Amino acid sequence: MPRPDPSVLCFRSSRAKSRDVRGTARQRVSTLRDANVTRSGLGLVLAASLAGCSFAPPYHSPQIAAPPAYKEAGVVTAAGWTRAQPQDAARGAWWQQFDDPVLADLEARVERASPDLAAALARYDAARAAVRVAAADALPQVSANASAERERESATRPLSTGSAATFNNYTVGGSASWDLDLWGRVRNEVAARRAEAQASAADLANVRLSLQSELADAYYRVRGLDAQKQLLDRTVQAYQRAVDLTVTRHNGGVSNGLDVSRAQNILSDARAQISDVLNQRAAAEHEVAAVIGEPASSFTLAPVQGLVSPPLLPVSLPSELLQRRPDIAEAERRIFAANARIGVAKAAFFPDISLGAAGGFDATHGSLLSNPATFWALGPAQALLTIFDGGRRAAQLKISRADYDEAAANYRSTVLGAFRDVEDQLAAARLLAQESVDERDAATAAQRTEDLAMERYRDGASDYLDVVTAQTAALSAERTALALGTRRLQTAVALVRALGGDFQPMQTATATR
Repeated sequence: MPRPDPSVLCFRSSRAKSRDVRGTARQRVSTLRDANVTRSGLGLVLAASLAGCSFAPPYHSPQIAAPPAYKEAGVVTAAGWTRAQPQDAARGAWWQQFDDPVLADLEARVERASPDLAAALARYDAARAAVRVAAADALPQVSANASAERERESATRPLSTGSAATFNNYTVGGSASWDLDLWGRVRNEVAARRAEAQASAADLANVRLSLQSELADAYYRVRGLDAQKQLLDRTVQAYQRAVDLTVTRHNGGVSNGLDVSRAQNILSDARAQISDVLNQRAAAEHEVAAVIGEPASSFTLAPVQGLVSPPLLPVSLPSELLQRRPDIAEAERRIFAANARIGVAKAAFFPDISLGAAGGFDATHGSLLSNPATFWALGPAQALLTIFDGGRRAAQLKISRADYDEAAANYRSTVLGAFRDVEDQLAAARLLAQESVDERDAATAAQRTEDLAMERYRDGASDYLDVVTAQTAALSAERTALALGTRRLQTAVALVRALGGDFQPMQTATATR
């Protein structure tokens, strides 16, 4: 029984546009209409009249019940939700929410020069070309030939007239063959290839988003380490003044050498921490260089003062997550491709029917054009059916069905992982914000303790051990507060990636810090 071409069931996935990958890896997510091979009017009529069944099972988009709200965000959504359709191509410059021109410039350089993005673009181009390779099998295959030879026949040949013969033979001709594809083998293969190209487009979008978020994560690690370096520089200056004070008091006989040793010890430890921070910063800076496609030896990221706060980020409905994440769109397209290949495997149980024709001109003397002999042949019209193959086709059908089951399971795993990613980052954003407030209070209290301890030491009311203890606690609290600020920025970036990178929710949204 005839069925619609599976390609009309295509789930509209990410679409790419790009320019030539030579020198730039611009976005290239476009519709795959150009992969459809143009057919002549006669070819369309014949294909419509001869096309038969497609044995691919009817395809239905996988259904996953999405929760009404994210638990960690406490979102209360409007009643009802729309059926998810991938909109993973609707991503904008999400990093602009962070209001950092240096980051914005780096993100643009990722698009121009990242080798990982260029590799993903090349995979997408190959997938599109594979669609055309498969579609070519649906059209007649036409070939032309020409030959020229000089031949001498023996006088003693069978049926000879008793004399040798020497002559020239010129031939020009052509042939055509056409697989009728009555069982949908070619059409299902084309549909599978088209779905794989769409999956490759989604993979390109996913690689782009991953690189953008990886760059932002490394960038904010650099900025966090810059802030720690500035803190340690101020700390070393304060500790140096404390050493000078203990030396003065020791020289005046007010304090003993133990106080001097303690002051010098904590000063040297702070200087050592600067070296450790610089080492970490260098590694993070080199990571940024690699992501944007530049040699680490020629890339430098100038330090800045302070550490910014993370922006307010809109959080969409859980049902919209299925539309935003490119990895989910890719997984869905893999299911469609596996479903179409079940039809390819089933078609192998039926005869392969094809038509052929040949014709041309032949001449043994004179001009081929002025004195030709024509020849032609219709056929062969043949049907080829394998009777016994040792169970090969049955096994291939089982493989195709198992591939479909695997793709469906992978889709479910991808969706569950996406919801987990969002919940993880929402929880981290909420809890880190509260932890940051508490840690800032702790740092303020530790600084007051350090100031009081130093005053008591100057007044001779305590020894330097109280000062060292207070200084150590104050520096630790300050560094922890800065580390939390960095983690909050990294969490904001991770939340963007978990949500698919789009900042324009389609229904209602909530903001989280």
